[in-house]
Amino acid sequence: MPITMPELIAKVGKGEKGAKDLTYQEASGAMRLLLEGQATPTQVGAFLVAMRIKGESVSELAAFISTAREYVPPLPLSPGLGHVDIPSYAGKHESWHVLLPATIVAAAAGVPVLLHGYDGVPNRVSTAAVAEKLGLPIDLDPAQAAECLSQKGLAYLDIGLYHPLVFRFLELRKELGVRNFFQPVARALNPGRARTSIIGMSHPPYFEKIAEALRMMGTTEALVVRGLEGEPELSLSSITKAIELRADQITPLTLQPKDFDLESEQIEDMQSPGLDGEAAVLAKILGDEFAGNMRADNMRNWVVMNAAMILYVGGKSVSLRDAVALAQDTLASGAAKRKLATLASP
Repeated sequence: MPITMPELIAKVGKGEKGAKDLTYQEASGAMRLLLEGQATPTQVGAFLVAMRIKGESVSELAAFISTAREYVPPLPLSPGLGHVDIPSYAGKHESWHVLLPATIVAAAAGVPVLLHGYDGVPNRVSTAAVAEKLGLPIDLDPAQAAECLSQKGLAYLDIGLYHPLVFRFLELRKELGVRNFFQPVARALNPGRARTSIIGMSHPPYFEKIAEALRMMGTTEALVVRGLEGEPELSLSSITKAIELRADQITPLTLQPKDFDLESEQIEDMQSPGLDGEAAVLAKILGDEFAGNMRADNMRNWVVMNAAMILYVGGKSVSLRDAVALAQDTLASGAAKRKLATLASP
């Protein structure tokens, strides 16, 4: 007989000493009850908060992610496309959105990128908001996103248009006041079933567990980054912790500017001037129009650093350091500027 939601809540909600992890099958069953609307609002809130207090196990995360994937088909993409999956769900309120220009540079250098994300984090500016300011489409349905990715090398897919059931639970953060396990689930959906992903995780338990959960699911390659404000971004002012999953091996990494032959900069150089100002400056940096301006040079180096990360993960170089020259050449040649124009065209 299938376990019921009250029984699941009782198992995970008995406090620090009494709470127990769900089995893989129980966690999968819980996810089905949630996604299919078979739990009452009270049960949903109780289960999500109880899980947050207990902390999700690796097996539970793997079950939640795998089960959520079953409810929507992957994007219709050619297996040979070789794109990189990059989720953007945290939003930012202090620093620049370096992820977006970095993906444009990487796409211009030959690595297709699927960005997917969420635009509803309170008091934060999303990647989608900056993309819209730059003229990129952010309201593509799954089929349109697949076509855009295949034809132009970069696409943004809103989670609400791809997996509305998961989106509904992301929205609950506004009511509950705290995150729930649908945040890491959304990041790991991998809509195009890319061979590799770059996933940003700021919450320490998720940072370590998500790599283990992906390996448990059979994922062979991923880079989990404890990036700025929860986004999959490397810092130009300090060390960024990361975990690389490759060939079933998990390797902790510490990434810093000197690993890319770049100089460290002050954290002040990464502070955002606001949505309008940020979008305008990013467009000029991609066009290499601010050469010689110290602040812009710092920003350009930060873009290069993160583009190099994507190029490395996407198989365009054998090391992070080797990818820097390719990213720099892509900016200097005007290829990134042309890619932005292509992405913004109908």
